Amino acid sequence: MPPLFSKKTPSEAAAGSGLKSFLRKDLELTRERWRGALGVLRARPKIDESLYEELESQLLSADVGVAATQGLIESLRKAQRDKRLEDASQLEGELKSALIALLRPLEKPLPADPPRPFVILLAGVNGAGKTTTIAKLTRLFQGEGKSVLLAAGDTFRAAAREQLMEWGRRHDVTVISQDKGDSAAVIFDAIQSARAKAIDVVLADTAGRLTTQPHLMEEIRKVKRVMSKADASAPHETWLVLDANTGQNAVRQVKAFDEALQLTGLIVTKLDGTAKGGAIAAIAREHPVPIRFIGIGEKAEDLRPFVAADFVEALFA
Repeated sequence: MPPLFSKKTPSEAAAGSGLKSFLRKDLELTRERWRGALGVLRARPKIDESLYEELESQLLSADVGVAATQGLIESLRKAQRDKRLEDASQLEGELKSALIALLRPLEKPLPADPPRPFVILLAGVNGAGKTTTIAKLTRLFQGEGKSVLLAAGDTFRAAAREQLMEWGRRHDVTVISQDKGDSAAVIFDAIQSARAKAIDVVLADTAGRLTTQPHLMEEIRKVKRVMSKADASAPHETWLVLDANTGQNAVRQVKAFDEALQLTGLIVTKLDGTAKGGAIAAIAREHPVPIRFIGIGEKAEDLRPFVAADFVEALFA
């Protein structure tokens, strides 16, 4: 796996590392949906208006979203005009290039020289896989020789706190928690503790919340404000954990959480179990926030940095 903290983009870091192959099987469900669009290009002998209409329908069915679909179709029309293409099969390479160009801005490396402690705030709705993702991130950072401290900021659910404590025991990392108290206080204490112990990375959990509950969104804003009192530059990263199964609803979540927290990254989970991975294109077009990692399985190594070209190659395989 390419280094997490790097001056190189994820594409550059992953070059020659063989990351493409693991995605082919893990994105099988999304690829099945995508094959409808590719089938249009592979089955039609010539380029005409009906081809574009059918391709548009298939892209929408693949959860690409209206705005992204229209943008991709326009890219193909332009390529047809500029290159004087006549055979529909020639558009497949153009579609691949257009999709990579759309997704590549979502690649962004973590800073090569992060501050200590490097504080990451994680948010998301219940069921997105936030706590499990924190455990996977712990393993990834430990694999790079970084020390990690966890903040059990989900004070609304005792089960979430207990789950994080268990992950802490398994990975031999300290977990800061309180039986009672609010999320902001727990995370404040965690940052203070990490500074005292010279910990490299703090992963701060928060309670799952719905974007339709304004009082809960205000609470997470408070968490971020209190963090800055412990460290004026914290959080250094604010990531939203998204369940890929939500499809187009993922775009609405990104917009709402970004408005509340000014997101610096996304982690898209459960891509191995959904046909709705095309929603990543909708995010790229409608509300682009860097995708730091994608989750394609249960093991720690199944959390991978997002590389646009590898993702697209897997869809076209």
